[in-house]
Amino acid sequence: QVQLVESGGGLVQPGGSLRLSCVASQSIFSSYTMAWYRQTPGKEREFVARIFAAAAGSSTMYVDSVKGRFTISRDASKNTIYLQMNSLKPEDTAVYYCNGRGPYYINPPYDYWGQGTQVTVSS
Repeated sequence: QVQLVESGGGLVQPGGSLRLSCVASQSIFSSYTMAWYRQTPGKEREFVARIFAAAAGSSTMYVDSVKGRFTISRDASKNTIYLQMNSLKPEDTAVYYCNGRGPYYINPPYDYWGQGTQVTVSS
């Protein structure tokens, strides 16, 4: 069982920045794809950003609405992934969830979620 714990959410003005963190309870980044999702009330959870397992090349993917503004990264020495969010907009307001899926060599993979952290962009 892998636990994921997010932090770093809060209230920020439009145009501001936040950095979210997600700490994993185990060293999983070599074989797990890690991602950030977000959800607003009444809507389905939306994919935001993904970084593939180190063994799969560590490439990244983003939803079009955050490209050029958000950056996903990881620090394996700290079992932590990050989501750097710049130029924030009111429509980025949501609960942000960390996701870990893997290991890549089993089917189906395990799917782990954090508890979520609230991001509110408002003046």
